[in-house]
Amino acid sequence: MSEFVMPSLGADMESAVLMEWHVKEGDHVTKGQVIAEVETSKGVIEIEVFEEGIVDKILVKEETECAVGTPLALIRTVGETPAADAPPSSQRIKASPAARRKAKEMGIEIATLAAAGGEVRLEQVAAVAETSPEIVPKVVAPDGMRQAIARAMSRSNAEIPHYYLSTSINMTPALKWLEGFNAARTIQERILPAALLIRAVVRALQEVPELNGFWQDDEHHVSVAIHPGIAIALRKGGLITPALINAQEMGLDETMHSLGDLISRTRSGKLRNTEITQQTITITNLGDLGVESVFGVIYPPQVALVGLGRIMDAPWAEGDTLSVRKVMQATLAGDHRATDGRTGGLFLDKLNQILQKPEELL
Repeated sequence: MSEFVMPSLGADMESAVLMEWHVKEGDHVTKGQVIAEVETSKGVIEIEVFEEGIVDKILVKEETECAVGTPLALIRTVGETPAADAPPSSQRIKASPAARRKAKEMGIEIATLAAAGGEVRLEQVAAVAETSPEIVPKVVAPDGMRQAIARAMSRSNAEIPHYYLSTSINMTPALKWLEGFNAARTIQERILPAALLIRAVVRALQEVPELNGFWQDDEHHVSVAIHPGIAIALRKGGLITPALINAQEMGLDETMHSLGDLISRTRSGKLRNTEITQQTITITNLGDLGVESVFGVIYPPQVALVGLGRIMDAPWAEGDTLSVRKVMQATLAGDHRATDGRTGGLFLDKLNQILQKPEELL
């Protein structure tokens, strides 16, 4: 018998609310299966189980706040004797995660909106505010995500001795190649420059792996798997950096597909716990906002952050010829405990070389 506990989804996380169970007692579960949803300052996260077995006993009811490490359920192996006197799990109230969040913000008990056999939807909760505004508390809740970011960045500035490097990359060859590559494809099949850049960063990390990993217990741990955290802006404000899991195994098409899926699930609140906790490096691209250079702050325990700026027309000298090219500023924030400027310089040089031969990124 093993315990399924509230996982830690970040160094700054102390507790989370168990929002919904996707299983009931007696259900068979497999490794990697999503069995619950929890709400943290980063949003609603789908939680996976990492063993196969039977849900023997559910220990925590839905909508309960639990500290990290709290046992949520007991899982037994197939053939193992069930725990004695296991009480039946409580009746579940069906409600969408969005409805639960809104009800919590408004101070409404979700059970009062539950219809027999039906599911509470966001529209029902919103209707309560319109028809009975007197029950809605006039309190502005603190921005949990902003507080979490502040704690992480304060820790980063206090603990990590940053160094910064920057280089200009001629993006004309890559953009011309991408234009020709997309010309024979449908709109749905086209590759965006963002996916090309992520793929190039991953390839560069395979050549300079020291930047891909963690600083833990006063030691530098290099990760073979590359799980880049991609900075994604949320529609209602805030920024989150879920991981593109095992990006080193993806070609350009799969990188594009996985990026689109990750953005969609991030903004709809359907991330998994592995995507929140396993980032090995962060990539932030603020070029769409007109930012020319990004000098970011490393998210501990990672040891590097890659910043990509706006691709813009700029004078470019090649030999004795001066012309206008599409140019992007690429920056690197490195942890000086783990690497130094030479390693960072090798990485940026490799990234530049790779983007001059984009056809090799397929």
